[in-house]
Amino acid sequence: MLAGELYLADDPEIAADALRSALLNERFNATSAGAPEARRAALAELLGELGEGAEIRPPLRVDYGHQITVGPRTFVNFGAVFLDVARITIGADVQMGPNVQLLTPTHPIDPEPRRAKWEAAQPITIGDNVWLGGGVIVCPGVSIGENTVVGAGAVVTKDLPANVVAVGNPARVIRKIGEGEGEGEETGPATP
Repeated sequence: MLAGELYLADDPEIAADALRSALLNERFNATSAGAPEARRAALAELLGELGEGAEIRPPLRVDYGHQITVGPRTFVNFGAVFLDVARITIGADVQMGPNVQLLTPTHPIDPEPRRAKWEAAQPITIGDNVWLGGGVIVCPGVSIGENTVVGAGAVVTKDLPANVVAVGNPARVIRKIGEGEGEGEETGPATP
């Protein structure tokens, strides 16, 4: 699984890891907003790395947690789903709207291995200072370059370069950041 090769999810070692994660995830999501230290401690135990000043608002759903790295000062709004069968790397100063999904799992296209429950995964990398609008879905194997803005509801199926604005399903680049600036443009897209 960790090498990105096909695996069976009902392996006892994987199942034990998933149970550990589910219990920690449950603890994080149940922690009172009035107990920020306990909430952060539960999150730090769940994730592989949690940068200084990073904030993730519950509810959060993960597969294993330990394969997720969150950079400093990153903000993740309510309802995030981070399926970390493969590594998920989130840079510094990233902003994520509500209900963002980072999905690393893949399944065989051929029906027989899929019926036999074989799975695999590809890592996701989110660069520094990226803004993912509400409801963005990032598919397996995708990297998003630094400073890029992805509009609300976009489905990112392929890598996005640094310093662009991308929207749609599938997400496509509509402009480079800096183009058209100063011509009455708002400070950002209206809906991310």
